[in-house]
Amino acid sequence: MQISSNGNNRLTYDGIYPCPVCRCGQISNLTLTEAFGCNVCRHILTIEPERQRITMIDRDPPLIWRWNGTTWKGEQIGNLELTWVYWVAALVLVVFPPTLIGASAVIFPPASGTDWTWFPLVWTGVAFFSHLFLVFWLIAEAYQFPFWLFLKTRWRQIRTINN
Repeated sequence: MQISSNGNNRLTYDGIYPCPVCRCGQISNLTLTEAFGCNVCRHILTIEPERQRITMIDRDPPLIWRWNGTTWKGEQIGNLELTWVYWVAALVLVVFPPTLIGASAVIFPPASGTDWTWFPLVWTGVAFFSHLFLVFWLIAEAYQFPFWLFLKTRWRQIRTINN
């Protein structure tokens, strides 16, 4: 990584930086372009040195990170700000549907002695965890953490080490 003598590590076209996308590769300038590329995940990022930020252009909406001199800090998508309204909506989305399913199983229980007495409890759990996964996925998108890309890159590294 390029570090100047005065300790000022600014984002420049000729530097090598950690990849903010996969978090395990390095990005550097692509020859004859004004873009950066990662040596692991192969994403192309455009650079704005005057604003000290890069943009991943092969995604819609594009992900943006700001360089603080040592690490990348993800910027919010558009004008998204996670206020208490979003958190209440997320809580309602996770709690309300499983509660309805569980309450209906209590009010109208399955006939005793049948093979399906376990089903309402399992269905309530599936509803809870699927809604919880949905909320976590939306939060990961809002905070620009590309979870699937991270797992894919780690899997590729493990396969490379084992071969």
